[in-house]
Amino acid sequence: MRRKDLEITDRAEIDRILDRAIVCRLGLSSDSQPYIVPMSFGYDGKALYFHSAGEGRKIEMIRANPRVCFEVDMDHEVVKREGSCTWTVKYNSVIGFGTASIVDDRQAKAAALNALMRHYGGGEHTIGDKMLDTVAVIKVDIDGVSGKTRYDAKRES
Repeated sequence: MRRKDLEITDRAEIDRILDRAIVCRLGLSSDSQPYIVPMSFGYDGKALYFHSAGEGRKIEMIRANPRVCFEVDMDHEVVKREGSCTWTVKYNSVIGFGTASIVDDRQAKAAALNALMRHYGGGEHTIGDKMLDTVAVIKVDIDGVSGKTRYDAKRES
């Protein structure tokens, strides 16, 4: 990271951002074509989980190239300053890399869907057979992650 003064090095803080973020942008690529899509997600401390239709662009791209990038950001605040081009934005963000796979095991699929429900405050649910049969679940095993913040007052130079 170029701006080491903005880097979040505490994994607990990175996890806090992942736990609180509302949208995760999933970056995919195949045949030299990049694609990014905002998605609802769940996080269990090791992997991210997304639900999807069973077919379509995301699924095709993951099958062609399972290497992915993801990004979340939150706590946005515009900081207005005197003079042109001196404004900034406060934020917290996390970017990571990983390997995506389609979850086929029904028990793992139900656990992943419950991770999504917990993420949004929905608690635990019994996932019905119809849902397990129709929804695709994407798991991203996280290989590496970094965080960045623009909220620390000492960093506001």
